[in-house]
Amino acid sequence: MKRKIILSIALVVTICGLAAAGCTTAKKDGAQTETSDAIVPTDYSQSAHWLNVPTEITKEVDVFYLYPSAWAKVNPDDPIICEIDNPVMLQQSKLAFDRQATAFETSANIFAPYYRQDDAGSTLAMDVEEQQDIVKGVPLTDATAAFEYYIEHYNNGRPFILASHSQGSNVMIYILQDYMKEHPDVYKRMVAAYVLGYSITDDYLAANPDLKFATGSGDTGIIISYNTQAPTIEGSDGVVLPTARVINPISWTTEETVAPASDNLGSLQLNADGSVVKNADGTPVKVMNFADAQVDNTKNVLICSTVNVDQYAPGGGTFGRGVFHSFDFPFYYFNIRANAEERSANYLKEHK
Repeated sequence: MKRKIILSIALVVTICGLAAAGCTTAKKDGAQTETSDAIVPTDYSQSAHWLNVPTEITKEVDVFYLYPSAWAKVNPDDPIICEIDNPVMLQQSKLAFDRQATAFETSANIFAPYYRQDDAGSTLAMDVEEQQDIVKGVPLTDATAAFEYYIEHYNNGRPFILASHSQGSNVMIYILQDYMKEHPDVYKRMVAAYVLGYSITDDYLAANPDLKFATGSGDTGIIISYNTQAPTIEGSDGVVLPTARVINPISWTTEETVAPASDNLGSLQLNADGSVVKNADGTPVKVMNFADAQVDNTKNVLICSTVNVDQYAPGGGTFGRGVFHSFDFPFYYFNIRANAEERSANYLKEHK
């Protein structure tokens, strides 16, 4: 009998339509779309602006992680960008870290900044160009400043993994295309980029020929991406763009062959508030035989057919019914963990 991941509809609402508290800013929404030096980045020399910095370095590889949308407007006329100390963002980003970034803790030292975010409900209602104007403003300014600080003060020349989800991935695509292009010496140290919950399109790769999409389980210096849906959805999935590339996180191929749930190395079990259910020793509970995976190159998504849609993706808020956006990491958590270990080992072997 399959074990069920304990996750109520309340969690889906919490993740996809968060209620913010105390979010204020002096800038108007229009000014926040500017991609200029007028935006003052967050000061990442302050420890309070980091979600996680390891107390000691125990691995040969790092991971730099950007969390997904972790807050939302309370009122329609609230600012579209939250402050760095927004209490809802601080709380929800910690929960996201636990069910996403910790997948890499067996292979890497995890570095994760706080960064000022846009309200996803507002931006996903815009056309793509308007969305990207917002993302390339304050969120990218902060994330780039954090990554630069990490490289200059924390990395010490180690190889690194990039990891992100949703809004974090929308920001990460610009770090990949801009920062890495300007710093090829840094790019050479990238083991892989797990850019989940947003789209890596054919046009994006064509415009950035130095960036490569993964083709297998062990290649390095590549991008990994997918967006998870049920076989049929109702409503929208605003993070899926035409020609988005997809790799299967169970079989690690781009072919459309179904990888059965029996091949899944394990999903996370979550509480209703989004926290991870832990064993007595503090390790995450592993749920077996739960989520399958199949690449669909027509829809440009990853299909999961074995999970109850009414329970896990009923729709509402930002995403339609059948969109498993919140579960891109949890459904395939232990597969991502094993894959990061494999790619890290391969990179270290290749660069002895």
